[in-house]
Amino acid sequence: MKKLLFIFFAYCLLPVAYCQAPPGWTSADMYLAIRKLNVLGSVLYLAAHPDDENTRLIAYFSKDRMFRTGYLSMTRGDGGQNLIGDDQGVDLGLIRTQELLAARRIDGGEQFFTRAFDFGFSKSPEETFTKWDKEKILSDVVWVIRKFQPDVIITRFPTTGEGGHGHHTASAILANEAFTAAADPSRFPEQLKYVQPWQARRILWNTFNFGNTNTTSNDQFKFDVGGYNPLLGKSYGEIAAISRSNHKSQGFGSPGSRGEALEYFRTTGGSAPSGDIMDGVDLTWKRVKGGEIIGKMVDSLSSSFDLLHPEKSVTGLVRLYKTLNSMPDGYWKTQKLNETRQLIEQCSGLFMDVTTNEQYAVQTDSVRMNFVFNNRLGVNASLLKVSVDAFDSSFNQTLSRNRNVFFTLRFFVPPSKPLTQPYWLANKMEEGYFNVSDQQKIGQADVDPAYLVNIKLNIEGEDFNFAKTVKYKFTDPVKGELYEPLVVLPEYTLDIPKEINVLKPKDDMRQEFSYIAQKNLNQTRIYQDDYLLVDDSVKLSKNNRRAFSSQFDIGAKPGEKVSSLSFGYYQQPGKITAKSLHIIRYDHIPFINYFTDAINKYAILDLKTYNKKIGYITGAGDKVPEALEQMGYEVTLLSDKELSRNNLQQFDAIITGVRAHNTNDWMSKYYDKLMKYINDGGNFIVQYDRPFNGAPPKIGPYKFDIVNRRITDEKADVIFLKPDHPVMNFPNKITQEDFKGWIQERSIYHASNFDKTNFETIFSMHDPGENSDDGSLIIAKYGKGYFTYTGLVFFRELPAGVPGAYRLLANIIALNKKKAF
Repeated sequence: MKKLLFIFFAYCLLPVAYCQAPPGWTSADMYLAIRKLNVLGSVLYLAAHPDDENTRLIAYFSKDRMFRTGYLSMTRGDGGQNLIGDDQGVDLGLIRTQELLAARRIDGGEQFFTRAFDFGFSKSPEETFTKWDKEKILSDVVWVIRKFQPDVIITRFPTTGEGGHGHHTASAILANEAFTAAADPSRFPEQLKYVQPWQARRILWNTFNFGNTNTTSNDQFKFDVGGYNPLLGKSYGEIAAISRSNHKSQGFGSPGSRGEALEYFRTTGGSAPSGDIMDGVDLTWKRVKGGEIIGKMVDSLSSSFDLLHPEKSVTGLVRLYKTLNSMPDGYWKTQKLNETRQLIEQCSGLFMDVTTNEQYAVQTDSVRMNFVFNNRLGVNASLLKVSVDAFDSSFNQTLSRNRNVFFTLRFFVPPSKPLTQPYWLANKMEEGYFNVSDQQKIGQADVDPAYLVNIKLNIEGEDFNFAKTVKYKFTDPVKGELYEPLVVLPEYTLDIPKEINVLKPKDDMRQEFSYIAQKNLNQTRIYQDDYLLVDDSVKLSKNNRRAFSSQFDIGAKPGEKVSSLSFGYYQQPGKITAKSLHIIRYDHIPFINYFTDAINKYAILDLKTYNKKIGYITGAGDKVPEALEQMGYEVTLLSDKELSRNNLQQFDAIITGVRAHNTNDWMSKYYDKLMKYINDGGNFIVQYDRPFNGAPPKIGPYKFDIVNRRITDEKADVIFLKPDHPVMNFPNKITQEDFKGWIQERSIYHASNFDKTNFETIFSMHDPGENSDDGSLIIAKYGKGYFTYTGLVFFRELPAGVPGAYRLLANIIALNKKKAF
């Protein structure tokens, strides 16, 4: 056993920073949790994406019926749209994961995921399964069912397509197949090393009334979930609204509801319920052999609970824990032991906090952890042991009533300490799913914490182990005391300045990056494959950075066309990959940090541009302005203030960001100014908006509608309706080659119901089995200038370095031919 490096006990009140902790349970929470000990029932809700779940139903099950309640989302929502920033793909999935976890903290559910990747809108389950690998994702659903052991499974969507999105229908198909497969030991037998086959009592479809689609009927099984919980001071509709409003990236702020709220169900497997959704399920301790005594002990604890003195229940809870522990092993024993242990901690008023003063722990450096314990209600408790990784230290320290015990420990962070990385991003992913090889990780919602501390206490004569995540704690001058994740970093990271470097064949070919010391470094070596690229003997202090830049030759043979290349960097020659740290910050979720291999990517484009100055009206958030700057344009971001003050004629083109008219309520007041800009020779380009609720605002010089029509097949054939139009020929000749390599989709939210005497249509395209549509790009001449509306997904294609997207956008910008460069 290693000895402590430094310990200091203080039996005095600590500074305020150590006295403020994350919110604990109220006595009402404790009382409800005690009652829940006598409920042995579980429900698993299942759908495709974050925000698909029925938060009102989850809140009702969790907080009224007190079932163990889970939500299994097929995906993390990576392919959705983002209302609060420009994050897309994996980054958006990380944000939506945390939004879901925040929602579950409100409604009381537990969160699970499969390995499926949200690759964007899909029109059929058949298309979905071409990318998801149906058998692989089915095995994930089976795994979660076998592990969670739900008595009832509920799907948000039907197998018959009324849910609209192909992912929605696919989620229901997978759920219904898994309902049977989970009970079959011949299906996915490799899982039986950890779990047992499980047959849920029934699977139900939670029918709905969304928009113009009403799948509910009075002959369906139904019950009211709109009740009011006086202990919580809210109805389940109010709790659901708070939960759902955590989906901020999707703009799902929701109003609370009160009064009767019926939920409807149709049975799709197993026995149909008649009186209660748990018909045929014994929800009492009678379902566990020898469990009747547990039920009586819980009844006694519930009836004697003192809201002002919850610590009086601790002795009884410890007796309950010991009795539970003596029972034969089983699912409900494990579940209720965990619940009882948590209740003992909360009813005791025990404060256990392990934090650091720095956000990062760096490999081969050290990290200092601050430990604080407070026995706030004075139960009989002693600190016995603290364990962190391979380190442990024994104590025999009585915890006196409401006195802080504080000590610090400093730990070496070995080079073998894993970086703090979302497990689903550890391996290179496939198009439709993440590669996760560790069976026990599948379903897990969040990243593994950097450090987990095991704390052993003796409470009322019984030893208990509590696992606490080490967090970074700091005080913000506005927000007060905050807790954020602690992150393990390598010795240095590389900052790659651009997601993709756009170059023209005659441009100066340079590779650039910065290396950032995450600790004090005496020497830095960076390799490009086996070549020593950087050999820097200059000492770098922690958090300092140095820039690197060098020319390169694309290495093309005479007559050879090179459209892309990349450089990878290593800490050791061709072995240990150097890492880039990605940081995502939003106030409503914890800090997000993750790593990618440090790679400089280049798109070498045959690109000509015309016109120079671009005004860009920001919308919901996208990375188009950065791409425009790489193309050589001068970009000025235009907000309400800039639009009011600027002479718009200085801009050769004005482009709106995605959903600018949806997110900026001030756009309408500049309609006349923008139309005059066009009439006087300007070029106004509107990227997609979503259909509007109520009367739509004026957007262009002539009327058109925006409809939810999209081309989801990124390889869909594109028919050129007007091959001689300037947008097809100047300054770049657009060919079918320009529509190769597109990602996720072609276009979304098309124009419709427009007058073709005013608007010209350029392309026609369609998804398999559908009629052609020509609303992806419409252009109107107005006065001396041009107006364009397009649903083509430039906001996805440009950051991905798709050459044709750059060339086509350059042509749209050049329509009014104001200035060459």
